[in-house]
Amino acid sequence: MVLFLLGIIVILLIANLIQYRVKKTIERDMEYITAKLNEIVDQHSSENVLVVTDYTALKSLLIAINRLLGNWQHTFVQYTKKERSIKKMLANVSHDLKTPLTVVLGYIEMMQRDEMLSDKERSRMLAKIHHKVIEIIKLMNTFFDLAKLEAGDKRIPLTPVSMNEVCKRNMLQFYDLIQEKGLEAIVDIDDESLFTLGNEEVFDRVLHNLLSNAIRYGSDGGVIGLHLSKDEQQIFLKVWDQGQGIEEKDQARVFERLFTLDEARNKSFQGSGLGLTITKRLVEEMGGSITLESVPYEKTIFTITFNKQ
Repeated sequence: MVLFLLGIIVILLIANLIQYRVKKTIERDMEYITAKLNEIVDQHSSENVLVVTDYTALKSLLIAINRLLGNWQHTFVQYTKKERSIKKMLANVSHDLKTPLTVVLGYIEMMQRDEMLSDKERSRMLAKIHHKVIEIIKLMNTFFDLAKLEAGDKRIPLTPVSMNEVCKRNMLQFYDLIQEKGLEAIVDIDDESLFTLGNEEVFDRVLHNLLSNAIRYGSDGGVIGLHLSKDEQQIFLKVWDQGQGIEEKDQARVFERLFTLDEARNKSFQGSGLGLTITKRLVEEMGGSITLESVPYEKTIFTITFNKQ
């Protein structure tokens, strides 16, 4: 009987000793986890918390912690990236607003100072002021439109649209500017009437942006083009130029919000970096897609794809 009791006491002592060691091990691991988490957060590190353990509960806790860390690190990277982009955008927008506002202010001050201005000269200055104010309004509307698209507040009514007519109309609108720049325009539009589900006003805006970019950034190539074709199920609209082009490293970013073509093509131009972002959103709102291919000084092609009606 005495030996039995002694055996029980020994077992209890061993059990208590094991529990104590387990407790101390877990406490040590928890202290390490706490310290490591604080270090990762303070230093914005991309590390994970690694602990060698046989305890299932602790393993599950570590998996959960590292998943949270992964999400936090991804969010932090995105936040940092967006913060940099917003600063860049504000600088670009400030430039875009400052330039026409400076011109407006200059003309107003000139009109105030010079009481001897002729009616003709005054009318010319007022026309310049009007033009610059329209520029400012267009820039602000661009920001509002993107905000509406991102919030899902801008609904686009869709009806069958003749892509042949849209392409012809938009090329004609740029005819004078193309001639003024001394560019060759190559237009290749399929003879068959091609219809897709879309919105004429939105298509005009998309094509206006792509054609104006081709003229603005690709004029050093001497030629721009528009190509409309089809296969059995889809319609393909290509706007291209043979200018400076876009480096491969930048091609994946051209549709990003706030990325400007100035960074990738012509440094002499400045922009807010929203044109192609809005173009992509508008195309997608109509159920289409837009892609880019570019080989500098050979060909830069923006391709819009839609389903045939």
